[in-house]
Amino acid sequence: MQEFVTNYVSVLKQYVGFKGRARRREYWLFFLANIIVSTLFLLIGSMIMNSSEIAVPNMIYSLAVFLPGIAVGVRRLHDTGKSGWYMLIGLVPLVGPILLIVFLATEGTKGDNIYGPDPKG
Repeated sequence: MQEFVTNYVSVLKQYVGFKGRARRREYWLFFLANIIVSTLFLLIGSMIMNSSEIAVPNMIYSLAVFLPGIAVGVRRLHDTGKSGWYMLIGLVPLVGPILLIVFLATEGTKGDNIYGPDPKG
């Protein structure tokens, strides 16, 4: 649990840090944390607010983590040796998101690459 929180906070501390590399664990734990927090905000919103306002807390949270999410995705692509511009491939209907998931789930290059030192050390 501590590692989960540590990874989440470390991504938020690098709010718009697009340089460097991010391990798979860092990216996917941040992704999982966003799903959990968004679900909690939706549940809390459904208990407290009117039906027309349920998504407001979730939308505010989504806006707050939008840039860190893109930044950690770019750093994750850097770890695989790809440019951060590959994030845009997710905009291609059907095939794009699947291909982006494959890129994000691929093991990073061992040793240093043009984007920086190996985050595994």
